[in-house]
Amino acid sequence: MTYEQAEDVQRTYCEELDQQYVAAHPDSKVGFALATRGRIPINGLRHPPEGDTTGWYLWCGETFPSGDDSFSPVHTNHLLQLQPEVLKFLGLSPGHRFLVAGDYVDVWYDAALLNI
Repeated sequence: MTYEQAEDVQRTYCEELDQQYVAAHPDSKVGFALATRGRIPINGLRHPPEGDTTGWYLWCGETFPSGDDSFSPVHTNHLLQLQPEVLKFLGLSPGHRFLVAGDYVDVWYDAALLNI
């Protein structure tokens, strides 16, 4: 899949959920707790974008990483290889969260994420 195809998937997913699409450009960055890769569930939350970031923070596992250096900046287009199952969620607007565990998917809005 190319990133252009991933953006189409994101737009379609937002339409299915009747949510606004807010692009996460391929050269922008997400915060990703790389040390948690491979754990279940996969989690994401989106703060408002700032500078060259999307506002997305991604981690895997039951526990939110708490160390100051837990999240590494990762270009969005690198998620095609690192964690492709999160791509469809990246067009959701700030304030959204998701959790994926196999076939189980939960997406919800959390207005508190807008107040950082």
